[in-house]
Formats: sequence, C-alpha cells, structure tokens
Amino acid sequence: MTTQIAVCGPRDCTPEDTTNAHRIGELLADAGATVLCGGGTGVMAAVAAGVRSRNGLVIGIRPGDSREDASPDLSAVIVTNMGEARNAILVWSADAVIIVGGSWGTLSELALAHRRGGIPVISIGGWSIHGPNGEAIPGTLTARTPEQAVELSLTPEASSAQPPIPERAP
Repeated sequence: MTTQIAVCGPRDCTPEDTTNAHRIGELLADAGATVLCGGGTGVMAAVAAGVRSRNGLVIGIRPGDSREDASPDLSAVIVTNMGEARNAILVWSADAVIIVGGSWGTLSELALAHRRGGIPVISIGGWSIHGPNGEAIPGTLTARTPEQAVELSLTPEASSAQPPIPERAP
C-alpha cells in the first residue's frame, strides 16, 4: 500500500511556509507518497502545486459541502461538510504528519496527531508545545529543511518515538 503523508498548515501563510510546502510536495511526489492536505489555499495549495508539478497524487480533505473552493492542483477532493472536524480524518488517514507554519487549525491537527500516536509528527517553521512549567513536550520532530521533513516522515523508526500523549489526570 502506498504511504500517505498529511501536510498541514495555515491558509494564511508566510512566503517561507509557501516555499517549504511546495518543496515538500515535490519531494513526497518524487518518493511516490500519496499526499493528503486540507485542499484549500496557503500551505495546502502550495503542497498540492508541488505534488502536481512532479505528477504525484494529492488528495484534499475539504471542511465544507462543496468542491468549488478547492485547490485546482488537487488530484482528488473529499468533501466532508464537517468543518474543522475533518482534521481528524486527515490525521487518522496518514502514516505521518508534517506541520508547516502555524495557525489554530494547524495546532488542532498537531494535537490530534499526538493524541493518535504511533506516527511521526514533524514540524518545520511551526508549533512547538510546552508544558505548564515551560518544559518542552516530547513528540514533535523539528525539521530545518523540507528535505529533512520528508526524510523524517518516510522513516518508520521515527514513529516508534511517537507514543500517544496520555490525558492529564484531573
């Protein structure tokens, strides 16, 4: 079965996020991975364009009730009519999650990926999570380059370091 990598990021992103997402899309397509994303603008459109530029497969998981506002570079669109709850579908369908940049929706995808556990969760230019005393919460792998992000996402050993994060006791 083909490896499926989710690439998550904000619709309103920085030029650096756009460049990183496009390159990640190219590299994942070159590796033969199926790319999953939110299918909209910003990071989602950039990764889709990168995948499409290399004739790869990219599937958009849309929050609304229509395909009309989806990125034109998507190979296929899944319409959920679930709003942000679609983030769970995106994360649970992936063999790894790459976070590019950050927004509240992206943070929810990061949290869902950690709650799921068992898959690599990689951040490039995005969120890092800290506990109540400022200590880093382990689990998110930090990449400095798109090449490193893709390499980590395709490394099965990276998932063994990603157990589910337990809920805190009341």
